[in-house]
Amino acid sequence: MLVTAKQLLQKAHREGYAVPAFNISNLETLQGIMEAASVLRSPVIIQTTESAIEYAGIEFLYAMVTAAAKEYSIKIALHFDHGKNLKLIKQCIDRGWTSVMFDGSSFPFEENIAKTKQVVAWAIAKGVSVEAELGAIKGKEDKIDIDARAALFTDPKQAVVFVKDTKIDSLAISIGTAHGPYKFDGKTVLDFKRLTHIKTLTRIPLVLHGASGIPTKIVDMLHNRCTQLHDCKRVSGAHGVSDSAIKKAITLGINKINIDSDLRLAFMAGMRNALLTKPEAYDPREILIDGRSLVASVVTQKIKLFGSVNKS
Repeated sequence: MLVTAKQLLQKAHREGYAVPAFNISNLETLQGIMEAASVLRSPVIIQTTESAIEYAGIEFLYAMVTAAAKEYSIKIALHFDHGKNLKLIKQCIDRGWTSVMFDGSSFPFEENIAKTKQVVAWAIAKGVSVEAELGAIKGKEDKIDIDARAALFTDPKQAVVFVKDTKIDSLAISIGTAHGPYKFDGKTVLDFKRLTHIKTLTRIPLVLHGASGIPTKIVDMLHNRCTQLHDCKRVSGAHGVSDSAIKKAITLGINKINIDSDLRLAFMAGMRNALLTKPEAYDPREILIDGRSLVASVVTQKIKLFGSVNKS
């Protein structure tokens, strides 16, 4: 069933868990997500970015997700993630996305408010929910490229004004996470005090971007026989957000958690392992299915971690 992200997040906000939001750009990743979520009866937010739309096409992505919504009896929201192009955001709203995000975090505060209000006006007319971002999250992924010097933690007092003026449904905040597989040099360090303050003041669903864990097991799979294959540099030294930090963030008010890098790594690791262990295979499906299976495994772990089992 296709629903708005607002419907999913309001329930998570009331009951104290987080809805998993997974980025896709192909069929097999979507299949892996849906298979795992269906078994665990978890709601999911399926996310597409500007670059995903460039890669797969808006019609193909819409068709895949709406087909999944008919095939599976769990609640799904189709979300446009990190939208910066207002024209494309409007296109997604008109085409049938049930949720959109306007990322104006790189704009001055007042300009971010003004552009976000425009998106909210378009969305309300179509019954679509809106997420916005305040505070720039560092890292590089898709068309996001914010270095550490430009990163800016969310100001709690600004967050109150921003939420009140824009009337958004959820707010993505910056508390120390990062996009991409290289998030920290070592131990996870998040500003939980800031998170608590923002939640207390805004009292709306909060979103954590850049929250992939970069599992050691999957990185090890990517490095299997890498000296022989000359690809040991792939995600070498990558480090993600710890499970313990994620659990604490949820208890303090995070209700939506975005996962992208973990799915990319899982899909790549599954396919790479298939190529190594099935040297006779020539049918692409024999390779892709291993990537899909590993995606499903990662999704299962995230759903259990976020506390969304049986919430659909």
